[in-house]
Amino acid sequence: MIDPKLLRGDLAQVKEKLVKKWFFLDEQLALKLDLQKREGQLILDNMLAERNAYATKIGSAKALGKDITLLLNEVEIINGEIVFLKNNASKCNEIYNNFMLCIPNIPDDSVPYGSDEQNNKIISYWGDKPSFTFTPKEHTEIGELSSQIDFEIASKISGSRFAVMRGGVAKLHRALIQFMLDTHTQMHNYEEVNVPYLVNSAALYGTGQLPKFEKELFKLSGEKDLYLIPTAEVPVTNLIRDKIINEAELPLKFVCHTPCFRSEAGSHGKDTKGLIRQHQFEKVELVQIVKPENSAKALEDITNHAENILQLLQLPYRKILLCGGDLGFSSSKTYDLEVWLPGQNKYREISSCSNMTDFQARRMKARYKNKETSKPEFVHTLNGSGLAIGRTLVAIVENNQTESGKIKIPEVLKKYMNNADFI
Repeated sequence: MIDPKLLRGDLAQVKEKLVKKWFFLDEQLALKLDLQKREGQLILDNMLAERNAYATKIGSAKALGKDITLLLNEVEIINGEIVFLKNNASKCNEIYNNFMLCIPNIPDDSVPYGSDEQNNKIISYWGDKPSFTFTPKEHTEIGELSSQIDFEIASKISGSRFAVMRGGVAKLHRALIQFMLDTHTQMHNYEEVNVPYLVNSAALYGTGQLPKFEKELFKLSGEKDLYLIPTAEVPVTNLIRDKIINEAELPLKFVCHTPCFRSEAGSHGKDTKGLIRQHQFEKVELVQIVKPENSAKALEDITNHAENILQLLQLPYRKILLCGGDLGFSSSKTYDLEVWLPGQNKYREISSCSNMTDFQARRMKARYKNKETSKPEFVHTLNGSGLAIGRTLVAIVENNQTESGKIKIPEVLKKYMNNADFI
């Protein structure tokens, strides 16, 4: 949620900046709802103050032995009005909050203009694309030939957009998880956490998945308010919900491996084969909680940490700065890392690293105590994939394939795979 003071103090500028995200703020409605909320609360506060004044009068009258019947009757009338005013203030506040929850985060000034991914800015390239003496295959062909990635049996078990991995591919998948967790904890000083895979709606509102992306989520049926997590970002970032953190504890750096569950609503016809776009996949997620003045650098750091995984695996990739039209709802600025897939002859996203500024913190009421002012202030939150496991596996399979169908194992993974050279 953006700072309500920005709407009151600089509405025109906020509206102009949000256009970069192709979000067109209703200026008149914003002013109207804010005014209704504040007026409703002001009238209620005045009536509460009047009731307090009557309580003083009644106390004085009692002390003097006077009849207080009339005063009590007047207080009863005021109490009735207070009930009505509380309901009205609550309704105005709810309408205002629902309006605010639908406004995306304000994009950083460095974010380029543009409507979609075609307008994203390439920042850098790393690594050389592999050369082959044969036509490289896509991972779906290699996996099916070796019977180690089975989409057919997964379809019988669960439906489309699921996969069963076996043998060496399953072991590679597990090795990647361990390798990423070890690298981020040992080289980059993240604290490993293990979190629930089911979260309530409050957690999803806190990180911005609700209300906008409800169709992308899997919700459990029944009485409990629970959803399958779309990413570890949700439970991990919510570790600081409703907390005031000591400034000395910052930055907080968490790494977490979880499965992720997404309905992929609106992606019909896109990547229907293979491991690129699944309903269930696994990811190692990086989350940082920092002071506001440090979040710009933290975004560069978290992106570098994700890049380091690709470099250690010797996978060629490029770094992209997303334009406003391609920027996520909660993000102020995002770098995408796109890995080279020779079987598809294109770069594909493997990580998104985003600075959410205080957008999520305001929703979660996550603050730190500023030692200079002794007042609580909102933290800044950041997250990034470090990396998506399935897509990393795809990249290794396609970049390290041999004509015979074997897959060369990257050097850094061999210790996790019984020192084998090939799958």
